[in-house]
Amino acid sequence: MRIAELEARTGVSRHTLRYYEKEGLLQEVARGQNNYRDYPERAVQRVDMLCQLKELGFSLREIREITDALRSNKLDCERGALLMVQKRVLIEQRIDALKKVSKLLLVEQKRLEKSWAEQCGH
Repeated sequence: MRIAELEARTGVSRHTLRYYEKEGLLQEVARGQNNYRDYPERAVQRVDMLCQLKELGFSLREIREITDALRSNKLDCERGALLMVQKRVLIEQRIDALKKVSKLLLVEQKRLEKSWAEQCGH
């Protein structure tokens, strides 16, 4: 598939896709005789995985380590497990912080709803 289709299917800009390719995060890219990039179907899943890992707080270096290990089947289990623990702790902390913000927003919502009801005579 061409870059425009990959961009449309993943929601990731062509600039970012080219950057991922340059950084070695998308290695499955072939070049046709016309020098156009030709992305395989699995590139959609790879880009989705990259986006999910970034959203979870993984750095591009860490993502590269993971994708390189997955490609070569040489994942250092000890290092991989440590990385997963570290990221899981950060995610749990983020979840806790989001729950606190959610509670604060709920309290404010209730206050505003009560105030609105009093003003409207409900």
